Amino acid sequence: MEHIRYPIGKFEKPTSFREEDVKQWISDIRMLPKQLREAVSGLNDEQLNTPYREGGWTVAQVVHHLADANMNAFIRTKLIVTEELPTVKPFEENDWAETAEARAFPIESSLKLLEGLHERWTALLESLPLEDFKRKLYHPAMKTELELYTCVAMFAWHGKHHVAHIRNLRTQKGW
Repeated sequence: MEHIRYPIGKFEKPTSFREEDVKQWISDIRMLPKQLREAVSGLNDEQLNTPYREGGWTVAQVVHHLADANMNAFIRTKLIVTEELPTVKPFEENDWAETAEARAFPIESSLKLLEGLHERWTALLESLPLEDFKRKLYHPAMKTELELYTCVAMFAWHGKHHVAHIRNLRTQKGW
């Protein structure tokens, strides 16, 4: 069950700052919209409304969740680079996934949103001087400070994590 819930493994916080890692994570973030669109390509409404695991979100909810989470991530990135140790507002992702549009709205709007958002987000990340990746935010739910490079690693992992959920479901179901 753990491999279904965490198909690429759990997030592992980087132990140090390395420029080449940051560049790879930015590339991963850039590629997410394309990979997600490919992962859901050709799925019908019934398939989109299938949970990726027992008790998990549907494929459509995963797509909408990525839009929600990455909008928050982009804003957190902007806060980190424009404020001194900003405190970010956590969001209840499970509650957000249960809102009406996350449960029943077509996924195309979230796919388009992610395409534009990631284009802008990666442009911002690529424009930053390396020292900005050591700037921090405070996450009250985690009760910790996180460096931007750690956040970027987490955002890159998060996208791959959910695309793997969808791909694994497709394989399991023979779609």
